[in-house]
Amino acid sequence: MLCVKINEFTSHLSLLRNMIPVTEFRQFSEQQPAFRVLKPWWDVFTDYLSVAMLMIGVFGCTLQVMQDKIICLPKRIQPSQNHSSVSNVSQAVASTTPLPPPKPSPSNPVTVEMKGLKTDLDLQQYSFINQMCYERALHWYAKYFPYLVLIHTLVFMLCSNFWFKFPGSSSKIEHFISILGKCFDSPWTTRALSEVSGEDSEEKDNRKNNMSRSNTTQSGPEGSLVNSQSLKSIPEKFVVDKSTAGALDKKEGEQAKALFEKVKKFRLHVEEGDILYAMYVRQTVLKVIKFLIIIAYNSALVSKVQFTVDCNVDIQDMTGYKNFSCNHTMAHLFSKLSFCYLCFVSIYGLTCLYTLYWLFYRSLKEYSFEYVRQETGIDDIPDVKNDFAFMLHMIDQYDPLYSKRFAVFLSEVSENKLKQLNLNNEWTPDKLRQKLQTNAHNRLELPLIMLSGLPDTVFEITELQSLKLEIIKNVMIPATIAQLDNLQELSLHQCSVKIHSAALSFLKENLKVLSVKFDDMRELPPWMYGLRNLEELYLVGSLSHDISRNVTLESLRDLKSLKILSIKSNVSKIPQAVVDVSSHLQKMCIHNDGTKLVMLNNLKKMTNLTELELVHCDLERIPHAVFSLLSLQELDLKENNLKSIEEIVSFQHLRKLTVLKLWHNSITYIPEHIKKLTSLERLSFSHNKIEVLPSHLFLCNKIRYLDLSYNDIRFIPPEIGVLQSLQYFSITCNKVESLPDELYFCKKLKTLKIGKNSLSVLSPKIGNLLFLSYLDVKGNHFEILPPELGDCRALKRAGLVVEDALFETLPSDVREQMKTE
Repeated sequence: MLCVKINEFTSHLSLLRNMIPVTEFRQFSEQQPAFRVLKPWWDVFTDYLSVAMLMIGVFGCTLQVMQDKIICLPKRIQPSQNHSSVSNVSQAVASTTPLPPPKPSPSNPVTVEMKGLKTDLDLQQYSFINQMCYERALHWYAKYFPYLVLIHTLVFMLCSNFWFKFPGSSSKIEHFISILGKCFDSPWTTRALSEVSGEDSEEKDNRKNNMSRSNTTQSGPEGSLVNSQSLKSIPEKFVVDKSTAGALDKKEGEQAKALFEKVKKFRLHVEEGDILYAMYVRQTVLKVIKFLIIIAYNSALVSKVQFTVDCNVDIQDMTGYKNFSCNHTMAHLFSKLSFCYLCFVSIYGLTCLYTLYWLFYRSLKEYSFEYVRQETGIDDIPDVKNDFAFMLHMIDQYDPLYSKRFAVFLSEVSENKLKQLNLNNEWTPDKLRQKLQTNAHNRLELPLIMLSGLPDTVFEITELQSLKLEIIKNVMIPATIAQLDNLQELSLHQCSVKIHSAALSFLKENLKVLSVKFDDMRELPPWMYGLRNLEELYLVGSLSHDISRNVTLESLRDLKSLKILSIKSNVSKIPQAVVDVSSHLQKMCIHNDGTKLVMLNNLKKMTNLTELELVHCDLERIPHAVFSLLSLQELDLKENNLKSIEEIVSFQHLRKLTVLKLWHNSITYIPEHIKKLTSLERLSFSHNKIEVLPSHLFLCNKIRYLDLSYNDIRFIPPEIGVLQSLQYFSITCNKVESLPDELYFCKKLKTLKIGKNSLSVLSPKIGNLLFLSYLDVKGNHFEILPPELGDCRALKRAGLVVEDALFETLPSDVREQMKTE
């Protein structure tokens, strides 16, 4: 019998192991071993407690599956209680009265046999009674205790590792651990720390004294500003000798450089929020609440697990009995397991309470590298906050060495030193010459983007005319720039630049064009206001709304040679500093990025202005101040909110106005007063809501360029034939159904764009356009192209925008003519 039970136990245990492998529970814990660096000792300890509680639950469930849950026997009914029983029941009860055993004698030996109370119940009735009593008499806690243990434990394990699984937090953790491991193993980390540790003790003492004095100074209200400025400074002891530049392997240097960039981007990304900290606090609070609930109800119900259970069920008509005495076979073991489980849960809960104490005892959203700065001597390691700080606090619980080695990649001093190691040998003059190109001003330009600094070899390229520096910090322009005799243009895009006094003297005499793109006004180089021969100034960045009070920009009046000024920013009014240079300013461009531009009366003072661009300034009307600019030749009001342009009649006083661009607005119609602008040569109404073209428009007979694309025009007046000087005409993306024959009287036409309309026939008269070199007819309802296109000798296949199938409708000789260059 014992062997049978052992075999049953083994088979059930094997079945349970196949149904629920232990390895399946690993998904509730961390998936990557590298995550262990973010698990402090209390998380590791509670993980082991969870495994112990999980084994209790699995063991209890195994016993539930393996063994009988309850065994019941009917109670004997006393004779006084059987008077009201039916006869068959009385006989059944009487039959259970035991007979006195026969006395043994030598002549009549007694045969040993099993004896007891007879119930006349078969096996199925016993099974039925056991099930009924298990369901109705046994307390629910005694029945479901192992399952509750299993569920609670799985919830504990899920809560402990949920922040490793949640998409919003797991991505940050994986990225952080990846960067942390690379920083820890980087040869540059070892080199930087070893070099600092090898310094003289006297230098270290001096540095510590300087740090203590600076901390005392920074304790005032301006301490943060002083600290931010010190981060940008590069101590002289970190200036790299060219003789040691090759000491670091090139591949290792590039890897370290990439790590610096990754750390910067990761820091900017992670310091924006505190999702990791919030999730860790919430899951810890949830575990504490669950611990209190478990302790409360388990303490109250553990006494319900009893070995003997009285069962009273009304099944007398099926079994002959209604009162039973049952034995809960697992009661003794479950009672012991429940007390053991409560002990584990209590230890688990106390550990979680300690975790909460650690979380709220001090601010974990701020992390100071003060001890690292004192130990390594790298003074500019910044403190971090939010999730970045929280992860570093967690790392310190595992091993503080990780934070120390990681801090190397937060230091600008360390980064600048690495830059110098790589920069001195990376950019040779030949390599720089390969990057030379011609810019929009037809100057030979050298663009340098996202470099670690400014290579000295740049100043060996004497033919250089334009130097473009983009996203380069801590640029120092040395006196050797005087070797670039042909340098006339300098572009600084998001660069912090310092300049040598001798270099400034050179730029004052030679620089003609300066372009500055910035994120903060403090990035504007103060030396640019002394460039007395500067002719063009381009400023791109966020300026204050009250720019007129800015003392720095008021010094624009010293730029006596300035002719072109472009400001792409968010100004609300034209600064007074611009008015101060209006006497010699010829072109002004304001790109306002949607900020409403008001108070434009200052425009009246710019009497010599010939070109004016007011782009994306949220203008609802054409500014009246514009009508006072008698020297104005070009006006561009792109991307505003113009709906009505009745004021256009006032343009008749601007005798020199030849270019008018009112594109990308909400203009619904063109007033008849347009006919008075007889000096117009270029007119753009594209991307508006115009439906009707007035015939008076074509009285401006000097127009050479007319763009009406992207409107709702359905009809082209025949008066268009008056425009004998027309060279460019576009009605792309309108609703035109036919073209007037008078259009082909414009024999100087070179570009004709009629694509994306509702045209079905292209007139053979198009052959009259002998100078036509570009024709767009794609997106219409043409079935055939006229062979007269062959008369347009200047039109080649590259200049004909048409569907391939429609092109094949042309005669073969015409197609061959267009394909030949």
